[in-house]
Amino acid sequence: MKLKDPGLTKEQLKEKVNKYMIETYERFDFIAETAKDMYMYDENGTPYLDFYAGIAVNSAGNCNEKVVAAIQDQAKDILHTFNYPYTVPQALLAEKICTTIGMDKIFFQNSGTEANEAMIKMARKYGVEKYGPNKYNIVTAKMSFHGRTFGAMSATGQPDNACQVGFGNMTPGFTYADYNDLESFKAAVTDDTIGIMIEPVQGEGGVNPATKEFMTGLRKLCDEKGILLLLDEVQTGWCRTGAVMSYMNYGVKPDIVSMAKAMGGGMPIGAICATAEVAKAFTPGSHGTTYGGHPVACAASLAQIGELLDRDLAGNAKKMGAYFMDKLKTLPHVKEVRGQGLLVGVEFDDTISGVDVKHKCFDKKLLITAIGAHIIRMVPPLILTEEDCDKAYEIIKESVEELAD
Repeated sequence: MKLKDPGLTKEQLKEKVNKYMIETYERFDFIAETAKDMYMYDENGTPYLDFYAGIAVNSAGNCNEKVVAAIQDQAKDILHTFNYPYTVPQALLAEKICTTIGMDKIFFQNSGTEANEAMIKMARKYGVEKYGPNKYNIVTAKMSFHGRTFGAMSATGQPDNACQVGFGNMTPGFTYADYNDLESFKAAVTDDTIGIMIEPVQGEGGVNPATKEFMTGLRKLCDEKGILLLLDEVQTGWCRTGAVMSYMNYGVKPDIVSMAKAMGGGMPIGAICATAEVAKAFTPGSHGTTYGGHPVACAASLAQIGELLDRDLAGNAKKMGAYFMDKLKTLPHVKEVRGQGLLVGVEFDDTISGVDVKHKCFDKKLLITAIGAHIIRMVPPLILTEEDCDKAYEIIKESVEELAD
C-alpha cells in the first residue's frame, strides 16, 4: 500500500502512528513505500542504499522476484491451515533445510526469538527427562542477545540492558560466561548444566565473531561433559557469514541450531533443527504453534533458500565482506573493524558517536544501524557489489569527517 492509496499526507500518517501505536523504536523520518534489490524508496521515489536489509532479512535482495512469485502463487491456493494436515511447501522446505545443513529434524516457528525459545525448551526437556529434574541449566555468553520473549531475554547476557530491566526476575536456569573465553565457560559448567548456547557472531554485542579455538573448544567441552551445543544462528544463518550456516566456518556441528531472518526472504518464519536423538524431547503436547510452518511463509522460504544457494550468495558474502572490511579499515577515527562475511561492524574511537554516524548516513541516503556508543553495524543484502561497497564507504567517510570537524 502506498501513501496515495488512503489519500493521506506524510504528516497525517505520522500523526496516526503517534496517536495509536506503542513506540519502542527510534523512527527514521521517511515512509518506506517500495523496495527492490539493494534499495528502498520513500513516498517520493527517493532511493536509499540499504545496508540494513530489514535487519539481515532480505538477503537475496529486497522484493526478490522469485520470493514474491512464490508468495503470490501460494496465497492463491491456501493462506493458512492448522498443523494437522500436510502441506506441500512445509514438507519440501523441511527436506531442503535438513539436507542442506546436515541436521536430522526441524520444527518451524514464526520468528527468531520463538526459535530460541523452542531451542531452550527442547534442551531443558531433554536434560530433565534423560538425567533428572535439576539438569536444565544453560550457560550463555555475556553481551549476547537471544530475543525478547522471557526465556530468550533471560538467556541474553546483558542484565543492565533495557531488554531486561523493569520486568522483574528473569527465568531461572541460566548462567553467563565470557565470550571467546573457553576457560570461563568451563568454569561455568556444573552438574546441573545441560547445554551451552552462543551466537557464532555476537550481533547486538558489538559484532564479535567467535574464534576457531573457542568454537571447537566448546564442541569438545560439550562432548566431554555429555551436554548440548546450542547455536543461535538467527542472524548469522543462511549465507550471511560466507558459509550457509556460520558453524560451517568452524568445522563443528551443533546439537540444536536456531534460525530465522534470512530464511524467509521477508516473510516471518523461524525454525530449530536438531539431531534425531535430541529432537525426541518434543512429544505431542510438549510444544506447538498456530502459525509456525505457515504455507505462505514456507513457500517464500523455499524460494529464498533456493536463491541463496543457486546464486552462491554465501560465496559473494565472503568475497564482498573481505573487500568491504578492508576499505572500512581506512576510515578516519576507526578503532577496529570486525565481522564475518557481510555481518560487519565498525568501532570508532570515543570522539565519534555511532548513532550520529547512523543519522548522518541516513541524511545522505544510506541505511545502517548503530549498536553501543561508538559502533555501527551493516548487514546488506548478499547481492552486494563492489560498486555498492564503494558508494557506502564514501558516505560513511563523509559522515565521519563531518562529525569530526
